[in-house]
Amino acid sequence: MLVHTALHRAEQVARHWRAAGCPVVIHVDRNVARATYQRFERALSDDPGILFSPRHRCEWGTWGIVEATQKAAEMMLDRFSGVRHVYLASGSCLPLRPVQELVDYLAARPRTDFIESATTADVPWTVGGLDAERFTLRFPFSWKRQRALFDMYVEFQRRIGFRRRIPSGLVPHMGSQWWCLTRQTLSAILQDPQRKTYERYFRRVWIPDESYFQTLARKYSTNIESRSLTLSKFDFQGKPHIFYDDHLQLLRRSDCFVARKIWPRADRLYQAFLTDSDGAMKRTEPNPGKIDRIFAKAVERRTRGRPGLYMQSRFPQPGWENGITASPYSVFHGFSELFENFETWLARTTGARVHGHLFAPERAEFAGGQAVINGALSNSAAKRDYDPAAFLTSLIWNTRGERQCFQFGPRDAQAINQTIARDPNAQVSVITGAWAVPLFRSNRNFAELRKEAASLQRIESKHLDILRAAQAKARIRIWNMAEFIEAPMEPLQTILGELGSPAPRHLAEAPKMVDLTGFGQFLQNLKNQGMHPYLMGDFPVDQGPATPSEPARKPYLVR
Repeated sequence: MLVHTALHRAEQVARHWRAAGCPVVIHVDRNVARATYQRFERALSDDPGILFSPRHRCEWGTWGIVEATQKAAEMMLDRFSGVRHVYLASGSCLPLRPVQELVDYLAARPRTDFIESATTADVPWTVGGLDAERFTLRFPFSWKRQRALFDMYVEFQRRIGFRRRIPSGLVPHMGSQWWCLTRQTLSAILQDPQRKTYERYFRRVWIPDESYFQTLARKYSTNIESRSLTLSKFDFQGKPHIFYDDHLQLLRRSDCFVARKIWPRADRLYQAFLTDSDGAMKRTEPNPGKIDRIFAKAVERRTRGRPGLYMQSRFPQPGWENGITASPYSVFHGFSELFENFETWLARTTGARVHGHLFAPERAEFAGGQAVINGALSNSAAKRDYDPAAFLTSLIWNTRGERQCFQFGPRDAQAINQTIARDPNAQVSVITGAWAVPLFRSNRNFAELRKEAASLQRIESKHLDILRAAQAKARIRIWNMAEFIEAPMEPLQTILGELGSPAPRHLAEAPKMVDLTGFGQFLQNLKNQGMHPYLMGDFPVDQGPATPSEPARKPYLVR
């Protein structure tokens, strides 16, 4: 047992092993205070089957862990001649099944070594960017304490093309450090005539406890099962999962002999598993694969989360979102300017919740004039503009199950443009140039209108560039105003069909278009004043109000 913390739990587990007749050799990290170590040693001094090996300083990723394992293994083989298998465990390991079952299991396989051992080409779980390089570069610096030196020295070796020579006859393998080896294989590794050569090489390998025994076992073992009998799961960052009391049933389902890492305060787990054979799990082949699906889901939830729901671990990282928003929504650009009471008509026709201009300068225009909407989302412009993307994603998340629609235009806050354009859930319908209709209908000085028209056109032009960019993933439809008012029913029907509304196949009621009599002359006046309103399309000067044309009647013969 390699122990460095929670010594009271290590004592409890060591006595559990001894109760089944297994000798135990314990190595305590030299970083543990001497007084603490001595108390721990005295607590176990009453059992002659528990020994303590010479202490070494064990730091993650360094040779000390291998050296500590070597010394403890040598003591085990020297002092206990009846040992057939040596099982390496940590102080946070917990036997899940009666130890006698493990003894019987190994006795039925006297020549089998259980050690995860695979070449770097076959290992997909290396984390940190170093797989084959951990065997060909030198690593004299600690990754945890001297990270800057570690990274600089690695980069220096890459730049000069340095490569270490792997000792003859060795093929580097990697795997979990928690193994169970036969006496024959382990003694062959420890008594190898070239042991000093191998040690000299592995001292400068990165994380040698995951490669030293895994590589040398391939040299001497006659029968390797490349798996660990210890249940040990790691997350996407290579950090081990910690098991707590609420993982009790999960651990029972694994059928494994030993699990790590167990939280030292998981009293329920220690009480449940450090028990007699009647209270332990049934005899069966260890099968950690049965719970792999649960861990895979946990990793996916942690790394990807739920679509449109942001959490602390992903929020600071652009591109980590699993979908920008939680569900589809619709954005209407220019419709409320062109049609009277468009929001009311759309809500009545589709049953969706239709908002006004959510990003209007004064406030967010929620449907029904609400000041606060689902999830305590305020209509405050200041709060909304602090993080417009969060405002939108929160709105869509809080109203899941109900289609949201809102208006947008060049007068609105434009910081949300990129988010909407990149969002596959967004359905964007744009009538370009419709922003000019409110100017046309206003009673303001023409010089002011011309100046504002030029500003709004610039803003809308930039918005259209974003929507037409290659990065845009939203469903986008763009019409200029002239072509839209020629036949408005077809685009409206198309939009409603995409909304998934229960609207009839053919619209019985259309929204009323504003009176555009004189609008063409208004655009011509803007041109005459030096402003070119090109986004409206080819709008004739004498354009009047749009009226749906009656279909041509079929010819018939009168006799």
